[in-house]
Parts: sequence; C-alpha cells; structure tokens
Amino acid sequence: MISNIKDYFPFFKQNNQITYLDSASTSLKLASVINSLTNYYENNGTNIHRGVYRLAHEATESFEETRKYVADFINCDVEEVIFTKGTTDSLNKLANSYSKFINEGDEIITSELEHHSSLLPWQVISEAKKAKLNYVPLTSEGRITVDNFKKVLTSKTKVVALTFVSNALGFETPIAEIIKLAHEVGAIVIVDAAQASSHQKIDVRKLDADFLAFSSHKMYGPNGTGVLYGKKALLEELPPFEFGGEMAHIVNKLDYIPKDLPYKFEAGTPVIAETIAFKEAIKFINEVGIENIKKHETDLKKYALEKMKEIKGITIYNLTAESPMITFNVDGIHPHDVASVLDQKNVCVRAGHHCAQLVAQFLKEPSTLRASFAIYNTYEDCDLLVESIKAAVEFFEGFDM
Repeated sequence: MISNIKDYFPFFKQNNQITYLDSASTSLKLASVINSLTNYYENNGTNIHRGVYRLAHEATESFEETRKYVADFINCDVEEVIFTKGTTDSLNKLANSYSKFINEGDEIITSELEHHSSLLPWQVISEAKKAKLNYVPLTSEGRITVDNFKKVLTSKTKVVALTFVSNALGFETPIAEIIKLAHEVGAIVIVDAAQASSHQKIDVRKLDADFLAFSSHKMYGPNGTGVLYGKKALLEELPPFEFGGEMAHIVNKLDYIPKDLPYKFEAGTPVIAETIAFKEAIKFINEVGIENIKKHETDLKKYALEKMKEIKGITIYNLTAESPMITFNVDGIHPHDVASVLDQKNVCVRAGHHCAQLVAQFLKEPSTLRASFAIYNTYEDCDLLVESIKAAVEFFEGFDM
C-alpha cells in the first residue's frame, strides 16, 4: 500500500477536516489526473483523429493510449473499448441500439437492484417492442441468486441486464454463473459494473460478458468519460449509436459506410482531456494493486460496521455486502436530517434513494443513508462517522418526536 495516500488527492489540502464517505457516488480526483487535464488544456487543446499536424497527432496518440490501458485493465482487445460519457450513457446508447434486435414476445430480464440507468431503458423498450420485462426475485436480504435467476430465465429470454454490484446495497451478483446460464438459451448479458470497477479485478474474457459498462469518475478519474465494452462480433452487428463526424468512412448521397471498430460508435468530438487523464487513474490503481485497495476498503467497512451495530436505534440493511458501503437509517429520524447533522460534523454521506427507487420500495423506506469507503479513507474516518451518528441520535432525542 502506498504510504501517505491522501497526499495523492489535492482535495485534502483544502479540506483536511472533511471525512468524505460518498465515493460510491463519485470518487475524489488524483493529482496526476488533474495535472493531465491541465496539461492538455494548457499545452495542446487540439482535436483528435482529424489533424495531421504534430499537436493533433500527439493528442490522438495520448487519447488512444488510454484505450490500451482500459483494454489491459479489463482484459479485452482495444477495438472492443468504446469511450462514452459514463455508465449511464453507455447503458442507454447500447439499449437503444440493441432494441433493433428485440421483437414482440421476446423477454428481458432485469432486477429491483438496478440503478435507473440499467432499468429504465429496458422498461421503455419492452413497452415499445411489446416484449416482456421479467424481474429476478430477490432474497429476503435483497440479493440476486442463481436459483432465483433460473426462475425467470426461459427460451424466450433475449437480454439480461443486471448490476455487477448494487449501488444501493453493495450486494455482488453471481454474474459469471448468470452469464453462463443466459448464454445457454442464446441471451446476451449487459453488466453494469459502475460499482465494481474500482474495487475488484474485472476480466471480461473470464466472465464471458457480452457488454460491460463503467465510469472513470468512480475510479479516481475525471467526470464525463466512461467505457462500454462489447464483444467484437456483437459490436460489428450493432448499429451505430449516433451519426456524425469521424464515425463514417464513406458518405454517399443515399448511404454510408461506417468506420471499423471502435470508431463506428464514437461520433463527434469526445471529451478529450478527460479520456486522456483517465489513464492516470488506471495507472494509480495498477500501482497500488486493486486487491490491496479492496482489502483496505473492506477492513475499514468491517471496523465501522462493528461500531455502528452498537448504536441504539440504528437499522443496517446490508450487513453482509461485499462492496465497501454501509446502508442504514436511524430509527424515527429522516435520513436527510441525519445527513445534515453529519455534515455539520464534516462527515459527508449520501442520503436519498440512490437512483435506485425499486430498492427503496423493496426496503419499504423512501430514503436511506449510505456511507461508502475508498482508498483514501482511514480508521479515524470510521470513528468520526460513528461519533457523528451518535451525536445525531442524541440531538434528535432532545425533541419530542
């Protein structure tokens, strides 16, 4: 593990009193990432894949180098890496494009654990195409299991769209087994890996995933850029997401020929600086070691969890979650009120439905609190979280509820 880890994150120079526990929403940014952004805008600033002059060539080379880093990071070919604005953009574009292959009577499998971006596109498509949307039954705890997946898998299943790790509860889906079962009936599997990419090794070849999406901003990288991985054979069959500059090879009056992968799916000028800087985040994760990151975060979560369980009147919804997040409520106190008290103590946690309202409905709670841990968090942060929750409980006990 790198020592003095907070030194790598400029955020703490101005916010050294802040306990940031909302990395599941967005992670803090590395100095190397910020420096890369500044370097591009100050010293280059040109477009990519267009100009033949030196600066444009250098920008293009640096942009494409990130594609190589991503391909190595998830173990795929470079032409299988498509750059998008992020996970939501990836999942929406893919669903809209793949809807061409959905016919009346086809079945689509999803779950109540999904982030809205993994769920809503298929709601819309299933209605428009008169396909059937099936939900994997959750366990009483709120997990997806292989046995429950089998209950909704049929010969009519065309698409399976599931989260790798729930962003609201942190439960990990047995995605490898599910992919194998789905392939046996000829279905394709789309994996939302936004909450997995910064915490565990993802090998798309080993998983045999058909499509997989994740975002830079949850991996200590810039906002506004992300990845859609797709198997080459499937991407070649898939219609382009958008039309415009640099995605077309030849344009005639009545037709066009798209470029080869991956450029067929990257119309227009991309977020160049952010994509270039994304590689710095991957370099950092590789240097520290993703298994080391996972262990550190898991140890912190276990430590905080044991202390939180001792607080009277607290309900924890994901005691066995694999991901480094704790989802909880304080009995009788609205989560937003608790979050406000924690904020006064300089502790930042998320309060709300976490863009996963079906999870909230499953829990029968309109809102929950979520504390999520990252590489820059410490045991002191855990202690401050617990102390702040106790302070919130004591504060509201002073009122006649």
